[in-house]
Order: sequence, then structure tokens, then C-alpha cells
Amino acid sequence: MKKQIIKILLIEDNPGDTKSIIEMLKEADDNRYEVVHTTRLDDGIKIIVRDDFDLILLDLGLPDSEGMDTFNIMKYNAPDIPIIVLTGLKEDIFAVSTVGRGAQDYLVKDEIDSKLLATSIDNAMNSKK
Repeated sequence: MKKQIIKILLIEDNPGDTKSIIEMLKEADDNRYEVVHTTRLDDGIKIIVRDDFDLILLDLGLPDSEGMDTFNIMKYNAPDIPIIVLTGLKEDIFAVSTVGRGAQDYLVKDEIDSKLLATSIDNAMNSKK
């Protein structure tokens, strides 16, 4: 049985975090995830207008947007796409608040491993169905 490809838009401006997340996705299940990456929220919005995605991995601290505004703008522009918020802070009040506003999950970057990331993505995809 062929695995379903999950198309992910990763919006993350830190090159180290981007590389780490992409590596974790490869570790979790090679060839299951197709990742498109951008570093800015406005570029992410342009990308979702042109193409279909199954999931968005969204950093809240970007060069052109910060905190809850980042999530709110993306949720407005992609209301039907599950969003998993990425944060660098363990007790980020904005990240926690996004779950109450419709994010599927939030993950602390320093605590993510390939298993946790894959589980979070699977849960988000299952709740979408």
C-alpha cells in the first residue's frame, strides 16, 4: 500500500531550525512528507494561494510578523489547513493561546524529535478528516 504524501508548508526563518525540522521529517518517514519552505509570512500566504497544502508548520517569530499576529494572519488566510505552531520558548503564552484559537498543536523547537513531530502531524491530519 502506497503511503499518502503529506504536503507541508514550513514557515521558519532560522536556517538551523529549518534544517533540523526537515531532517526530523526525513527520519520520521522518508518520502512521506513533501516540504515547501519560506522564511516570511507574506511569502507563505502567496504560496498557499498558488498551491494546496495539507499542513502548515508556523514559527511565530518571523521577520515580517511576530507572536499572535503571525498565527491570526495565517489562520485567516488558510482557515481549512491545520496549523502546528513552532516556538522557541517553553512557556510561550502566544503559542499556548494559538491552540485555543484553532491551532492543532504547538511544539517547542528544542524539545522536538522526529517521533513527536510525526505524531503531532498525524494528529493534526486525523482531526482534519
